[in-house]
Amino acid sequence: MNSLNLTSSASQPLRLSVLDQSPVPLGRTPREALQHSIELARLTDRLGFTRFWVSEHHNTNTLAGSSPEVLLARLGAETSRIRLGSGGVMLPHYSALKVAENFRMLEALYPGRIDLGIGRAPGTDRITAHALNPHNQFRDEDFAEQLMDLRAYLRDETVPDTIHARVKAAPFVDTVPELWLLSSSGQSGLFAAHVGAAFSFAHFINPNGGPKMVQMYRERFRPSPELAEPQANVAVFVACADTAGHAQALADNLALQMLKLETGQFTPIEAVEKVNVASLSADLRARLAYHHQRIISGTPDKVKADLTALAASYGVDEVSALTITHDYDDRLRSYELLADAFALDTPVPEQLAAAI
Repeated sequence: MNSLNLTSSASQPLRLSVLDQSPVPLGRTPREALQHSIELARLTDRLGFTRFWVSEHHNTNTLAGSSPEVLLARLGAETSRIRLGSGGVMLPHYSALKVAENFRMLEALYPGRIDLGIGRAPGTDRITAHALNPHNQFRDEDFAEQLMDLRAYLRDETVPDTIHARVKAAPFVDTVPELWLLSSSGQSGLFAAHVGAAFSFAHFINPNGGPKMVQMYRERFRPSPELAEPQANVAVFVACADTAGHAQALADNLALQMLKLETGQFTPIEAVEKVNVASLSADLRARLAYHHQRIISGTPDKVKADLTALAASYGVDEVSALTITHDYDDRLRSYELLADAFALDTPVPEQLAAAI
C-alpha cells in the first residue's frame, strides 16, 4: 500500500458509518425489521456516526430493504444530523431520470445530508432482475451511459442535441446529493474515477484485492465540480460485544449464515445458541474461515484496532459497519460499543434540538 495513503489516513481520526440491510431474523417480520432500522438510525445519529446507508435487495425473505429511497424519506424525519444514503440503488433496474428525481426530492427535504450510492449488481436473482427491468443486459457500456445521464440530471446540464437540452430532474434545488459508486470488484471504482464521484468498496462481500482497487481509483480520479479530490471508504461486517466469547459466537453465526446462503439455504439468521460449526465437514469449515475474512469481531479494543488496521490498508479515513445478528439488542450493543471505543462526537441535546 502506498505510504502517502497511509499517512493521509492516519492524519485524521477514523470516521464510522453504518450500512443497514434491514435483516429479518428467524421469528421476526419485515415490519419489525424496518422498525429496527428506524430505531438504529436514531441511535447512530445520537452516537455520532457519519452516515447511515440502506441497501436494496429484492425477492428475499431475509432482508426487508427493497426500496432505499422510500425508507430514507422516513429516516430523514427521524434523525437530525447523520448523512443518509443508499448503499445502494441498483441503477440498471431504473430510469436515470427517476433516480435523480427521487434523490433530488430527498435532498430538498434534508439538504446537505443525502448520499446517492449507486451499484451495478442485481441485488437479487436474474429472474427478478428481469422482472424489474426486462431490457437490462448488464453491459458495462449501458451502465456507463446511464451513469453519464444521471450525472447530467443531477447537475442540470444542458447538452445540445440530447435529451438533456429539454428534460431536467425536479425538484429544482440548489444543492446536490453526494454521488458514490459501490463495488466489490473494482470496475465501479474506474467509473467513479472517470466521473469524479466518491467510491465505496464492499469488503463485506469480497475480502480480497480491495486496497489495490481503491488505489487504482485514486490514481485515475478526475476532479469534478462536486469532488476535487478522491474520496473513498470501506464497508465491512462488524460484530462487537462485551466479551470475546460472545463476539466470537456472533461472528460464527454470521459466517454460518453466509455459508447457508452460498449453498442455497435461503433461511433467516437463527439464534446464536443454534450455532454448531464443529459439526461441519473440513471443506465447509474451510469455507467458513473464508467468510470470517469478511467480518471484524471481538471486544471493543480489538475491533477498534482491527478497523483501524483495515482502514490503513485501504488508505481511507472512513469505515462503514454492517452488523447482522439474530438478537436485535446484540446489534444495537455492537454500535454502542463502537461509538464508545472510537469516542465519537456525540452531540449534546441542545445541538440535536437546534438541528431539527
